[in-house]
Amino acid sequence: MKLRSDLILFLAAIIWGFAFVAQRAGMNYVGPFTYNGVRFTMGTLVILPFLFYNASKSTPLVKISHPADRRKILVGCLMTGLLLFGGVSLQQLGLQETSAGKAGFITGLYVVFVPIVGLLFGQRPHFTIWIGAALSVTGLYLLSMTGGFTIAHGDKLVLYCAIIFTFHVLFIAWLSPLMDSFLLAAIQFAICALINLIFAFAIEPVNLVSILQGWIPIAYGGILSVGLAYTLQVIAQKTAHPAYASIILSLEAAFAVLAGWLLLNEHLTRRMIIGCLLMLMGMIVVQVRDLVN
Repeated sequence: MKLRSDLILFLAAIIWGFAFVAQRAGMNYVGPFTYNGVRFTMGTLVILPFLFYNASKSTPLVKISHPADRRKILVGCLMTGLLLFGGVSLQQLGLQETSAGKAGFITGLYVVFVPIVGLLFGQRPHFTIWIGAALSVTGLYLLSMTGGFTIAHGDKLVLYCAIIFTFHVLFIAWLSPLMDSFLLAAIQFAICALINLIFAFAIEPVNLVSILQGWIPIAYGGILSVGLAYTLQVIAQKTAHPAYASIILSLEAAFAVLAGWLLLNEHLTRRMIIGCLLMLMGMIVVQVRDLVN
């Protein structure tokens, strides 16, 4: 079961890493809110058949029957949608004003934020989590930060994004064992899509021609990054500790660099390779907890 969740999170990290290329390419055709609105709408439509199939079976979609607890779950689902909207919107806006490397590093800081905030909720991560997080952050720095580090407006937006994603990971960890994975995914996708589209029609020029011109990066962002990867996160976090999940998911930064090298002919330096290896070591280190527990 643990190996299964590890592989699922690893696959999600790969998809999200390559999605950085799609996100930047998509904004050549449409605005950030339009891009997110369309791709999360697509992601919702992708998983609806799976949700309807699960609903047709005898297994209940929500495992809690008490009305008061069901209301808490509903509020939690609404919160995941709002947090997802906040995280992806700030990241998309930040990408317009900062480099992809800095955005990848700052976003990846949730690998440290998750276990720290988890302490406030009574979680006690194994000491290997802290070692793995430290290795991952060091790797992220070597991977992403090739020049001086200054905090510009775009960097602040991405930092707020990392904080929001921290709480998103923790909410998913709480909700995913209590309900059907596709139901949780569909609710948060639909909320995120709706709010993004409202902002898009309010402040951006939205037209079908531009959307069709950018259909390849939009489709990747909608079908794979949203419909598949975010749903895989929900499935994996039914069993994976949130701090541990954040370490594996932070590998998206390494795969973003790999995607840039493969697809955009970006330079891959020795420093960046060392950063990738440190992040991989961070993921491997946390496996030690199974041996010492």
